[in-house]
Amino acid sequence: MLKPEDLRAVAPALEAYAQKFVVDDLWKRPGLSRRDRGIVTLAALIARDQTVDLPHYLALALDNGVKPSEISEIITHLAFYTGWANAMDAIPAVREVFKSRNIGADRLPPASGPQLPLDEAAEKQRATRVGEQFGQITPSLVQYTTDALFRDLWLRPALAPRDRSLVTVSALIATGQVAQITYHLNRAMDNGLTRDEAGEVLGHLAFYSGWPNAFSAAPVVKDVIEKRPH
Repeated sequence: MLKPEDLRAVAPALEAYAQKFVVDDLWKRPGLSRRDRGIVTLAALIARDQTVDLPHYLALALDNGVKPSEISEIITHLAFYTGWANAMDAIPAVREVFKSRNIGADRLPPASGPQLPLDEAAEKQRATRVGEQFGQITPSLVQYTTDALFRDLWLRPALAPRDRSLVTVSALIATGQVAQITYHLNRAMDNGLTRDEAGEVLGHLAFYSGWPNAFSAAPVVKDVIEKRPH
């Protein structure tokens, strides 16, 4: 993490904006907990393969209640949603932070084990829809989506479904993948993310993934929220 004096030596206005809007305001807004802001920020940094600030925000997330086991799951989850290489690039920084805090394997989730219950009806509906759309074109994608994601990854208990959805939506917004937001934001809200929290995620990510990505996602988020029952 660059120090304030490093910023002032190159871009004093940037240092002033960072202090005024990010440190003194954004992270103190009540619409999203500091724990959730930590999750959203980690998701954005890993999704965008931006590792310079990762140690600082990993420490901040841990200090604000994100568990080592949850960070481990966030990285694993994002391998599927933002690419294997981005997850791999995050490993060295996380390993060093874990080492500095004496976080060992006993505090990390196992590679396999008991899973959360599957909503068979909803999964059958999803799998049927995707199979009908893309099964003839890319059977491997359809099969892996079912086997690896929705019948395995999404059922891992070390990251609550609401938080797993929060990671997914954050990564989609941060990387400009607006076509996937509708499904995953609805899933996130079904899993407990509130309307106000969804709005705050956009405001938070404007700083960490840029205004264009936030505003590109805003109409989709607005549409999802307006179409859901109040």
